[in-house]
Amino acid sequence: MPGLVKAMFGAQEFDGHEKGKSIKDIIQDFFNLTVSVHDYQGPETQEILISYIKLLVAHLITLSDLAPTLSVAIPPEIIAYVENGRNPDIYTREFVELVQRGNQLMKGKADAFRSFRDVLVKEVGAEMPEFQKELELIVRNTGG
Repeated sequence: MPGLVKAMFGAQEFDGHEKGKSIKDIIQDFFNLTVSVHDYQGPETQEILISYIKLLVAHLITLSDLAPTLSVAIPPEIIAYVENGRNPDIYTREFVELVQRGNQLMKGKADAFRSFRDVLVKEVGAEMPEFQKELELIVRNTGG
């Protein structure tokens, strides 16, 4: 049946670098259909509308054929989130906010360790001046 549909609607094969083009074509087809439906004036514009529908079907078939070659890994959490009727944009926003909080926490820890290193080097250097070169090397090697 898919071969028959391809023959009927003239679907064309795209190679690997045209996957994005296929999606852009589908978006353009939807736009053209929207304009055609909005400007529909009866039988005189019916053929244009039919041609846009056939073109959309052909592009959808092409995209369907390309789907197995696409390597898209969607985390199961997102699939469950969407299946529960929630907006994936909200999931993305919440994830970004969580990562930002984690980054702030890690930055705070790094700053604390940097401060501790400086105090430790200062105190050890004051008590054991013979290790000053080694302490300077430690500070330099740890980004200080």
